[in-house]
Amino acid sequence: MSEVTQILERVEQGDPQAADQLLPVVYEELRKLAAAKMAREKPGQTLQATALVHEAWLKIAGDGGGHFANRRHFFKAAATAMQQILIDNARRKARLRHGGGQVHEELDESRIAVSVPSAELLAVNDALAALALEDPQAAEVVQLRYFVGLSVPEIADALNLAPRTVDRHWAFARAWLKRMIRASLSESPGLA
Repeated sequence: MSEVTQILERVEQGDPQAADQLLPVVYEELRKLAAAKMAREKPGQTLQATALVHEAWLKIAGDGGGHFANRRHFFKAAATAMQQILIDNARRKARLRHGGGQVHEELDESRIAVSVPSAELLAVNDALAALALEDPQAAEVVQLRYFVGLSVPEIADALNLAPRTVDRHWAFARAWLKRMIRASLSESPGLA
């Protein structure tokens, strides 16, 4: 049983000291994951990995926090929170009242800067929602890989799967999503 799972169980049992121990352990792991994700972004980003971690933490632990059964459950919630942050930011950037398709340079680190065009990120989100209906586990692998930046071994550990199974899910999901996203972008005028 991982340290995170043990602390989460103690939090569930009402141990006040456990809640104080959770943040440092989880924060460092989330920071590492966010840093790995940001390392893949275009150079010159004003966004710090810390900003992504803080926003994700506020989503999953704010307002009394969620109840997480184990490490897997916690990191799934973190992946979902990071995905929502990136999608919300893409939608915000796409709105005409915020400059629509114009290039916008953000100096405030509290806002997420996405290197992927907003239309593409929204197409990925829509395709991922459709994939979740067809193959929920493949969609979960995509969330952890694309939005959190976990490696195949880290995903295998988080989902209690063999790395080879994660590879198969990842290969299937990439092909499936590529087909869906291409179709989505070609149907949208001015986006193809």
